Amino acid sequence: MRGVALLVAALLLPACAGLPTSGDVAVGLVLGESAADVDFLPVASGPIQGAGPQEIVEGFLEAGITTSDNWATAREFLAPSLQRSWRPAAGVSIDVGTETRVLTSSVPADAVDEAESADVQVRLDLVAIVDEAGAYAEAPGSSPTMFALERMDDGEWRITQAPDGIVIDEPRFSNVFDGYPLQYFDGAWSRLVPDVRWFPRRQSPATTVTQALIDGSPSPWLGPAVQTAFPADVQLAQDAVLITDQVAEVALTRSAVGLDQVTLSRMRTQLQETLKAAGVSVSQVRFAVDGRTLEAGVVELVDMPADVGTLVLQDGVFGRIVGDEVTAVPGISQGIVAIDQPIASIDVAVDDSHAAVQLADGHVYLVSEGSIDELDSRPGLIEPSLDPYGYTWTVPAGEPGAVKAWGSDVVEHPVANAWPNASAISDLRVSSDGARVAAVVTVGQQRWVVVAAVVRDPSGVPIELGDVKQITLISAPATGLAWLGTERLAVLVDPQGPQVLTQMVGGPGAVEAAPEGAVSIAGARTVGGLRVVGVGGQLFAHAGSTWREIATGITVLATRAGE
Repeated sequence: MRGVALLVAALLLPACAGLPTSGDVAVGLVLGESAADVDFLPVASGPIQGAGPQEIVEGFLEAGITTSDNWATAREFLAPSLQRSWRPAAGVSIDVGTETRVLTSSVPADAVDEAESADVQVRLDLVAIVDEAGAYAEAPGSSPTMFALERMDDGEWRITQAPDGIVIDEPRFSNVFDGYPLQYFDGAWSRLVPDVRWFPRRQSPATTVTQALIDGSPSPWLGPAVQTAFPADVQLAQDAVLITDQVAEVALTRSAVGLDQVTLSRMRTQLQETLKAAGVSVSQVRFAVDGRTLEAGVVELVDMPADVGTLVLQDGVFGRIVGDEVTAVPGISQGIVAIDQPIASIDVAVDDSHAAVQLADGHVYLVSEGSIDELDSRPGLIEPSLDPYGYTWTVPAGEPGAVKAWGSDVVEHPVANAWPNASAISDLRVSSDGARVAAVVTVGQQRWVVVAAVVRDPSGVPIELGDVKQITLISAPATGLAWLGTERLAVLVDPQGPQVLTQMVGGPGAVEAAPEGAVSIAGARTVGGLRVVGVGGQLFAHAGSTWREIATGITVLATRAGE
C-alpha cells in the first residue's frame, strides 16, 4: 500500500508543480486577510428539564444570540402569557461577557424543590446599548435587572416578568447583528450622510433597511444636519422588498401618487444608495403604487474626488509621494515650500486649490496659488481642518467653544454651541460630507472621542453644532484623529505604546498596535489607506494587520479635507 501511494504521488506531482503561463491576472488577498470569510450565527438551546430559576434566567439571557423566528428559542423560557407580550426587538444590552454576569436568586438552591415562585436579580457589566431604532451607543456601567418566575403546571420553572429587549455579550454581538449605514441627504440635497443602524443578521437586509429608512428618522444627534426625501405620509405598502434581476421592487402607499418628480427622484436616489451601502446587490429601485410603476429619476450628487495618494513634505518638497518620488501639487506646493518657518501641519482642500497650513508658532495660514493669508493667530491653536465647502476650522486647545470657520475670503465665522461641556480639545476633523465634525475633548477628567452635526446656512457657512454624541472613551491623550471613509474614525493614542483605535461612528471599535514612535496619522477612504509617520520621519502604510515602512525623511504627513 505504501508503494502504491508513493507511485500515485509521483504521478500527480508533475501535473501541479509548474507555474501557470496563461489566463487572466487575479488580485490576491491583502496581507493578513483570511481567504474564507466564515458566515455563521451562534445558536442557543432551549430550557433544560428540571432547571431551577437561576438556570432558567441564564438560559434566557443566552438565547438572545438566536434571532430566528423572532427569538423563538428565548420565548421557550417564558410563561405562555409573557411569550405573547415580550418584545425582543425593543433593544439590545451589550455586556462584557457571559462570565461577568452576576445572578442572585431569592430562593436558595436547597429550597427550590418546595418553592412555587422566585425572583432573580441580574447584574450586567454593560459596554453599550442598541435602541429600538437600531442606534448604537456606548453605555459603560451596571445596573440590576429583576426577573420574576413561577413554577408551571408541569413542574417546570418559567419567567413571568422580564424586561423587553435582549442581552448579548460583546464578543458575539457582531456575529448576531450587522451595521447598516442608512443614507440621508445633507441640507443642500447634494451629498449623502450615513447613519449606522444595527439589525439582526440573516433577516432580509433589503426589507430591513428599506423599512428603517422609509418608516424611521435620522438619529437625534444627526437630525439638525440632514433630511430625508420620504414624506411622513408615505409608507411601505408591503412588508417585503423583492429583488428581481438586481431591481428592488418597493410598493408604497397611495399618498406617493401625487409626489412631484424631484421628490420621487430624491427618494429613489436615497434608497438606492442605502441598499448599496448595506451590501444589497441592486442596480436600481422601482417604486409602485397598487401595482402601477411610478416614474422616478435619480438626482446628481457631489462626486467624491479620486484617491490621490499620500501627501507629504519631504526634504523641502511638498506633494504626493509615489515610491521615492514626490510630485508637486499645482497651485499650492510652491507656496508651501516658500514658507521660511517650520511647518507643523498641512490640510489640503478637496480640489487641491488651497491648503490650511499651521506653522510651528501655532498660527494658521491659507495657502493658495500666488497668496499666503494669515487666518488665525490665537494662542494654543490645535491643527486646523478644512471642510468640503472650503472653510478652515480653527480652535484653541484650552477654549473648545471658541471654534471659528474661515472662508477662502479670509472672513471668520464663529460656530456656536461647540462642545459646551468640554474643558479642552486636542483634535478636530470635519467629515467628507461636511455634515459632521469629530473631535477629541476633555470632559471632567475623561477624554472622549465625540461627534456633532454641522448646521449650515443656505450658502453653506457653518453656523452652529448640534448636540454632542459621545463615541468612545479613551484612556490616554490622542496624538491624531482622522476619518476612514464616511463611517469610521481612526485615533492615534499612546497609553503605553502607540495604538490606533478604529472606531465606527455608531458602532463598536477595535484597537491595534501602531508603529513604534508614531506621532501623526492621516486618514483615507479605507483602513488600508491609513498612513502614520514616526518620530524619525518614517512613513508607514497599513497592510492588512501589519504596518510597512514605505518612505523616510518625512517632515510633515499632510491630511486631506474630510479624511
